Amino acid sequence: MLKKLVMTLFATFMLSASAFAAVNINTATATELEALNGIGPEKAKDIIDYRTKNGPFKTAEDIMKVPGIKEGTFAKIKADVTVNGKTSAVAAVKAPAKAESKAAPTMKPTAEPKATKAPKATKAPKAGASEPAKK
Repeated sequence: MLKKLVMTLFATFMLSASAFAAVNINTATATELEALNGIGPEKAKDIIDYRTKNGPFKTAEDIMKVPGIKEGTFAKIKADVTVNGKTSAVAAVKAPAKAESKAAPTMKPTAEPKATKAPKATKAPKAGASEPAKK
């Protein structure tokens, strides 16, 4: 009985975990599409342009009809895309982090300035010594 309960819970967890990673390629915004591995701003725009011109995708595999998306890219994203339902919150949360990293340029280290010689110290007059007479 306990074994069956554990197996049921495990199966439920696995199904729910995959559901949280889904991006609906028929309704996703460019930012949500960019959350997918291998999809950048240009490919996201191409996906939106394609579905606007040709209508909704019937299957997830239809995304390979978009110019620039072939089997290699599809293999990276097929577990994370769907043509039904809503884009999950998890996928939407991933996208801003990616966008922020593009927005904030990384600074390259600059060469440190060369050390300059300190000016020579002048000797202070000894205590009790008078100043030289002025002419």
